[in-house]
Amino acid sequence: MIIGNKWTPVRKVVDRAGAMVKVDKLCLAMVVAPDKSLVGLFAGTPEAAWDQASELSREVHITRKPKAFKTVLSCAPAMYDEIWVAGKCMYKLEPVVADGGELIIYAPHVHEISVTHGKLISEIGYHCRDYFLKQWDQFKHYPWGVIAHSTHVRGIGTFDNGKENCRVQVTLATAIPEAVCRKINLGYRDPKSIRPEDFANREDEGVLHVPKAGEMLFHLEHPPKWAGGNGK
Repeated sequence: MIIGNKWTPVRKVVDRAGAMVKVDKLCLAMVVAPDKSLVGLFAGTPEAAWDQASELSREVHITRKPKAFKTVLSCAPAMYDEIWVAGKCMYKLEPVVADGGELIIYAPHVHEISVTHGKLISEIGYHCRDYFLKQWDQFKHYPWGVIAHSTHVRGIGTFDNGKENCRVQVTLATAIPEAVCRKINLGYRDPKSIRPEDFANREDEGVLHVPKAGEMLFHLEHPPKWAGGNGK
């Protein structure tokens, strides 16, 4: 709900902390395109330079789609070698998945949830934010960064009367066994059953294929209310 939006609680914390440093400050804020070329350089106070750079970044780093998709095949590049980083393939694309739709993280090369945090993630699983907040006494002793990662990958949802309802289905098509996927509250598909080319060029059918996911953020041209839009 905040990714790709400028003025967020996180930004306010950063700006407030920066204001406590009582010296003159100069910021050079760069905007770099996906092809690694420099497309913008802004100088000024940290607040002003970042403000201007973020406007250009909004144009350079966000891919906009006119409608949501019922199925998204999000292909993780080889540089994402565990779900800890391949999770970007979910939260960079969740904004364009339709309610009740499915996002498949396709990464046959991924064998691990996380080398560093895998044990903890296997204990708490992947859940929406309210699953943790409404049972905070049960989870507050876990590292909050791990909990945050869990919510990012599972996406938006609710937790009421002991039942979790997530907006979209997240499915792993990786080398992680089905039993592990089920345990951590994610779906499973055998990656051998998927041919990425079968998902290509089908946007008019409600199917989106992203060959190299995780870098570009996807937004709808008219975001729904849950994404901070006007609901059109």
